[in-house]
Amino acid sequence: MAVADAVRAQIAADLARAEATAVATDPPTAAHPGLDVVDAYEIQLINIGRRLDAGARVAGHKVGLASAAMQKMMNVDEPDYGHLLDDMEYFEGKPIDFAALCFPRVEVEVGFILGKDLPGEGCTRDDVVDAIEWVVPSIELIDSRIKDWKITLPDTIADNASSCGWILGEQRVAIADIDTGDIDATLTRNGEIVAEGNSSAVLGHPLTAVSWLANKVSSFGVRLRKGDVILPGTATRAIDIAAGDHFVAEFAGLGSVTLDFT
Repeated sequence: MAVADAVRAQIAADLARAEATAVATDPPTAAHPGLDVVDAYEIQLINIGRRLDAGARVAGHKVGLASAAMQKMMNVDEPDYGHLLDDMEYFEGKPIDFAALCFPRVEVEVGFILGKDLPGEGCTRDDVVDAIEWVVPSIELIDSRIKDWKITLPDTIADNASSCGWILGEQRVAIADIDTGDIDATLTRNGEIVAEGNSSAVLGHPLTAVSWLANKVSSFGVRLRKGDVILPGTATRAIDIAAGDHFVAEFAGLGSVTLDFT
């Protein structure tokens, strides 16, 4: 059962405050057990709209919890989805302030850049292949604004799918030149391998995740547009971060991307 608009607005305000102060809040579903995924996405859109009004722009979209490893880790049974804004982009060689985050984690992802708009409802994998201009090495930085990552699916969707930031490596590969469904990836932290996986773990194929996303968000009036960065989900479990960590994600045939924390 949907919750009232006033409740949605209050939850959005609580999550925005938690993000701004790096002080996590209680799960929205704890106080509002009737909160569903439709409520949650409308709450997400409230905060996205607030940030757009403040000058940010939509730079892309993400799928989260797309692998069995992540669904098991977070105790959910389907993916989540969120927005990537331009003010959420991080860059190699520019360390991130660890103290400004609640409880961040790193995810290794085969990213995509769209060269065409995607259709909404009815979007197929063929549509996705036709629309992707570049395949790119990427890392998503996730950070739950909800205490101790104690989340249900509506909690994380309301919290912009726990997204915090994204970073792309320099390499660009045409989709025709790489099998996106079979890319091995390795993540090292301070020189030690902490995660390994293959892109096939992302809903069976990361292109499936992109078509799923296009269909999912279309009912909310959201479209995936030319120029958007699309992060389809990680093939491994998310990795916790400590202050001072240095991460390198390497992708077979695709290059690498680095991320540092103060």
